[in-house]
Amino acid sequence: MDGEELTEQETALYDRQIRVWGADAQRRLSKSHILVSGLKGSVIEFCKNIVLAGVGSVTLNDDRLVTEELLTANFLVPPDPNVYTGKSLAELCSDSLKDFNPMVRVSVQRGELSNFDVDFFHKFDAVVISSCSLSTKKSVNEKCRKSLKRIAFYTVDCRDSCGEIFVDLQDYIYNKKKEDETIECHIEYPTLEEAISAPWKSLPRKVSKLYLALRVVEKFEELEGRSRGETSAADLPKIQKLRKELCDAQSHAESQIPDALLERLLKGRTEFPPVCAIIGGILGQEVIKAISGKGDPLKNFFFFDAMDGKGIIEDIGNPKPK
Repeated sequence: MDGEELTEQETALYDRQIRVWGADAQRRLSKSHILVSGLKGSVIEFCKNIVLAGVGSVTLNDDRLVTEELLTANFLVPPDPNVYTGKSLAELCSDSLKDFNPMVRVSVQRGELSNFDVDFFHKFDAVVISSCSLSTKKSVNEKCRKSLKRIAFYTVDCRDSCGEIFVDLQDYIYNKKKEDETIECHIEYPTLEEAISAPWKSLPRKVSKLYLALRVVEKFEELEGRSRGETSAADLPKIQKLRKELCDAQSHAESQIPDALLERLLKGRTEFPPVCAIIGGILGQEVIKAISGKGDPLKNFFFFDAMDGKGIIEDIGNPKPK
């Protein structure tokens, strides 16, 4: 991204943003390449935000055909079967995103996310994935880590009226203004594997209940061989049994993972557009921070629950010594 200046057209189009975060930050954004996989509501909101912000290119990956469920929180796909029949979700979203900002290159990458190798991910500055299994998330995270350059990695998951973002910026260095001087800050991030493997007794004393509940649901899906979101309220008895086993093994109180929350997550196949707007907005802000080098980045989980309207940041899991 170094050595290339903004064109006159870019400078004119992004004038207001340049006034906020400076020409160098906008230059970094305009030369960046983002991969987005799993196009559900929160990710759609994120795509809109980064395209309007003026990233260099966005590559979309989602071969699923459009269903009524996928249209719930997706404002990029026209609700007309004559338009979307036979086309993949990525193709339809690509067509709409191009209209938001013609200066951003939007393309489609077909194929199963888990089958892409390290060289494929090396082409991107940030990778955002959703709507996939835990094993795929961990695999993609590791491949990003093996690249010769630093790739910002994010996962996002919305279930019912709850949302989670995970961030891995590896070894991240950025400058921060403090009073009249600029100081260099360094943050070392754990991988997703390291973060979710942290012993529960080492977690912050009042850790978000969403963190624990989502780990139980993910573990259930993994053990049952279910795809993400293939659960229902009928699975609650099995989930309760798994919760007890995990809490006994971790010496943790079951009361920190309420039945009501688990039931909401199990039934959460439909996304709530207002929650998608919040999660997608936060995610877009974090990716812009990571690429532009402006602002304190999130470390390393963000949780939102519309039931109480709170957004919570949790720093979980220590990276292993090199």
